[in-house]
Amino acid sequence: MDDKTIVALYWERSEAAIEQSAQKYGKYCYRIADNILHNHEDDEECVNDTWVRAWNAMPPERPTVLQAFLGKITRNLALDRYGFDHANKRGSETQQIADEYWQCIPDDSPSLADQTALHAAINGFLATLPDRTRIVFLQRYWYMCTVEQIAGETGLSPANVKVMLHRTRRSFKEYLEKEGIDI
Repeated sequence: MDDKTIVALYWERSEAAIEQSAQKYGKYCYRIADNILHNHEDDEECVNDTWVRAWNAMPPERPTVLQAFLGKITRNLALDRYGFDHANKRGSETQQIADEYWQCIPDDSPSLADQTALHAAINGFLATLPDRTRIVFLQRYWYMCTVEQIAGETGLSPANVKVMLHRTRRSFKEYLEKEGIDI
């Protein structure tokens, strides 16, 4: 079933929307949650909560890319769960990934205008990257994959992935500064 039809089912308040979402995007959402939480029960709970959040969001939301919409919900739920479970704990892979990413992003609470500018700058930066670099960057900082997972999926060595990520973070920070976003 295509995404427009699934979204229409949400708008019709048909429970088939959840069934179709789970069938089409369940594994995708589970992978996102598992990359962050590494706990089968918590992963399943986040994925199930994704369907509830999607149900509550549509209407009024009408996502144009359902996969990204559901992935974002899952990721946010998993990060919230991770933060709750690991409050004040350091040293995990997920915390390391988050720390790497947030070194490039402003750490104050930006206004809506600043958030919009940051969003546009991130998209602009991603558009400048070669495909492989963009894939590695997104796998690390959106999907929260480990260096080893990225290496296995891209055919790069872990050392190459680390170097690529380091250079891309540096370029990202420089790009944001050129766009007038203070780090």
